[in-house]
Amino acid sequence: MAQNGLASRLYNGEAGLNVVGRRKLWFGVAGILILIAILSVSIRGFSLGIEFAGGNSFQVPASVGTLNQAEEQVNGALAAEGGGAEVVTAQKVGGTGGDSYELRTSQLSAEQTTAVKADIAKRFGISADQISGNQVSEAWGSQVTSRAVLGLVIFIALVMVYLILRFEWRMAVAAVASLFTNLILTAGIYSLVGFEVTPSTIIGFLTILGFALYDVVVVFDKVQENTRGITANNNMTYGEAANLAVNQSLMRSLNTSVVALLPVGGLLFIGAGLLGAGTLKDLGLVLFVGMAVAFLTSILVATPLLALLKNYDPRIQAHNKRVQARRGTLGRGEVVGKGAPAPVEGEVADAPLDPDSAALAGAAPKVGARPAGKRPTGARGGRPGGGGNRPGGAKRR
Repeated sequence: MAQNGLASRLYNGEAGLNVVGRRKLWFGVAGILILIAILSVSIRGFSLGIEFAGGNSFQVPASVGTLNQAEEQVNGALAAEGGGAEVVTAQKVGGTGGDSYELRTSQLSAEQTTAVKADIAKRFGISADQISGNQVSEAWGSQVTSRAVLGLVIFIALVMVYLILRFEWRMAVAAVASLFTNLILTAGIYSLVGFEVTPSTIIGFLTILGFALYDVVVVFDKVQENTRGITANNNMTYGEAANLAVNQSLMRSLNTSVVALLPVGGLLFIGAGLLGAGTLKDLGLVLFVGMAVAFLTSILVATPLLALLKNYDPRIQAHNKRVQARRGTLGRGEVVGKGAPAPVEGEVADAPLDPDSAALAGAAPKVGARPAGKRPTGARGGRPGGGGNRPGGAKRR
């Protein structure tokens, strides 16, 4: 009984999940999520870090107290000297001189920065030299953004060229559409939840593109294997062969995603949650969300979209019609031979179903079923050995 469980069938590629056949459902769900993401980005926008919005950062020794206490004292100094500015983010960082607290604030003038620094030192009872302050201009963040966009354009162009040379242009279009879906949904999650966008976030966005591409290529490689020479037989449509490839590679994609998400989850929940390393949070968060979304888009978006694009190919259209025609003939219990009339849509025959007809017509394969094996070569005229010789060396009379 255990051998027939879902896990076993997934591992053997025999789960029979109808992914490609339900592409309208996946496209509808993806469209709704993309619309929500775009509306969120347009209305709510992003919570930008000081590298993009501009601001100041102050570092105080961790010996002054807890992180919450340090944040309260700095907020008090900002209320008194900073003209209503406040702490945006606070985190504990390590260094050669020991641990310290880094508190990032809204934009301050040079005079306000000096006054706030002196007030912080007074509140903590330490020397002003023990407090370091930096001012970050939003121009630096704009430069990072422009270079990230340039890197994204170059990456997409190289991906298109590679996929066209390795597979075909339809697979390239489906893969790039899956990548953009991944980026839009990840950005929408950041906007909805209010995660802070930092340079580490941008690096994470570019990193998940490579992971998403790898997942798509794994599935497309199996699709290409299953559909090679598919028009030479009439047993399976292109969509069914693509769906079979998804079932066969699903467990591999799932294992790859889980193995990749485990260390990223440790980086996020242990490094950022328990150790309080804010830099790890910025990088780990986008990697965790992006990799999880990449797995779903590579299975539910890329391959169904590829099958949809291939159905517009005249050769595939003609092949699919031949497959459906043979199955219609099978349903009427007829055999299509030379000179036989073409089947008429909607025609119902009273002839009983012949088992030999089923073998010739090619019944619709069960979802997730593996392709039928090739007929062994070497047999000729229905006799073993292919020579037609009589056994025992008997001579013809």
